[in-house]
Amino acid sequence: MGLPLLSPYLQSVGSGFRHGANFATLASTALQPNTSLFVPGISPFFLAVQLNQMKDLRNKVLTSNGNNGQLPAPDVLHNALYTIDIGQNDLTSNLGSQSIETVKQSLPSVVSKISSAVQELYNIGARNIMVFNMAPIGCYPAFLTKLPHTSNDMDGYGCMKTYNSAVTYYNELLNNSLAKVRKKLQDASIVYLDKHAVTLELFRHPKAHGLKYGTKACCGYGDGAYNFNPDVYCGSSKLLNGQTVTAKACADPQNYVSWDGIHATEAANKIIAASLMSGSYSYPPFDLSKLCHLQPIA
Repeated sequence: MGLPLLSPYLQSVGSGFRHGANFATLASTALQPNTSLFVPGISPFFLAVQLNQMKDLRNKVLTSNGNNGQLPAPDVLHNALYTIDIGQNDLTSNLGSQSIETVKQSLPSVVSKISSAVQELYNIGARNIMVFNMAPIGCYPAFLTKLPHTSNDMDGYGCMKTYNSAVTYYNELLNNSLAKVRKKLQDASIVYLDKHAVTLELFRHPKAHGLKYGTKACCGYGDGAYNFNPDVYCGSSKLLNGQTVTAKACADPQNYVSWDGIHATEAANKIIAASLMSGSYSYPPFDLSKLCHLQPIA
């Protein structure tokens, strides 16, 4: 879009929000984390907190009335694009202690929270809202290594069928829920974005898209097919079996779908972004190239 990267809302120094703000934090969830359970790595900034931060920024914009160089003009709020990409951590953070069937029971609540957030954004003036669905976690090297499964659970592409089935179930719930919200808020563009389809295609057919490795991480440690060790994450070193080992990056990240077992490489993100921005994976169709002056992705 030719715009600078969005400043994190929590970055207290050097942030400017004239082009937008990023409320995301590492390992955020849609549901409020259970404070009675200690789940390592889960962020306290869940969806409701991020939504309150959005409202706080909105109030600052309205108060400034365009006279603050770090904030946009008030009319931008109505015309802006609001994106929601959350929910995956609600599923994966509980899989270490609960079965996939148990975790699936919480997914309708996750969808409900996201749909409620869409309604709240609408109530404060948002009219262009884009909601991403969940990626196929059953194909990620980290989860292929960490989550319990049998050989019978593997599909022909090296992904776990049970976990991907749970994701498909969630995505159907989300799509159906947003369709109901869309009928209520007919003067808004509420778009379901199928990130899942694009990412699954890359994992299944990496070579068809100029890549080489699907379910193998570029940055990691391990002798197995996934190059992932849950004890030694990308960039870290640890003493294992009396020897210090380091999870290093591969020399050719442009050939991988997965960067560190959990996140995509820049090469994969470029393909995913271009696909999603084309409008081909938006329901209803939402072609950003007709609304924005898109720049080539370098």
